[in-house]
Amino acid sequence: MADSGQFGKQLVWRAPEVAGGMLRSIVDFAIYGNDAFPGARTVAARALQSRGEREVAIDWLVTQHVGLASAQGFLTSVGGLVTLAVGLPANIAGLAVLSVRMVASIAHLRGYDVEDPRVRAAITMAMLGDDQVRKLVTSGKLPSSPLAVATAPAFDAELERAISERVMGSMASRLGGKHLAVVVVRNIPLVGGGVGAAVDGWLTYGLGAYVKREFVSRQQLTR
Repeated sequence: MADSGQFGKQLVWRAPEVAGGMLRSIVDFAIYGNDAFPGARTVAARALQSRGEREVAIDWLVTQHVGLASAQGFLTSVGGLVTLAVGLPANIAGLAVLSVRMVASIAHLRGYDVEDPRVRAAITMAMLGDDQVRKLVTSGKLPSSPLAVATAPAFDAELERAISERVMGSMASRLGGKHLAVVVVRNIPLVGGGVGAAVDGWLTYGLGAYVKREFVSRQQLTR
């Protein structure tokens, strides 16, 4: 199985052809789940039921997903459920699915319809993170924010394809950088074993914070 560095190089080359299909498979699995991996709406409903308040449930979901992202065995297990469908190494597929589920569950609790293709495109776009989205919007490579995409008057298939390619390209570059850091630090005794988990947890936490800011409550938008 390819490691993250090898996969990053392959992904850059393959992105124009496969980005949309791979991301749709990841988003579908993250939203619908299966018996072994509850989907976004299921975990959102459970969080709301156990926590009682929507925003408390959202904070709890982020904390839960950060913990799961830090568990390398869990990521590999989840990734194994989708890796044949999307062609990614299991740990990478696992982190992608987990991240999308977190984003989708937050969007769902904030009142967005995760069946809506506009919302799905926005969920995919949010995977880029705050800094990348700002840079791409400023440079004109993407038209606007995930919130604007989610609430656009109509679905734009060309925009969805552009978002997919940007997300896959960003994933490839991030994987390359992360892979290098992990290789270097893992050579330090007593430290390297947990560095991959720490990086995954940190990335997930940052994504959660961004998504909480970006996907404001639909009630606020209609006031």
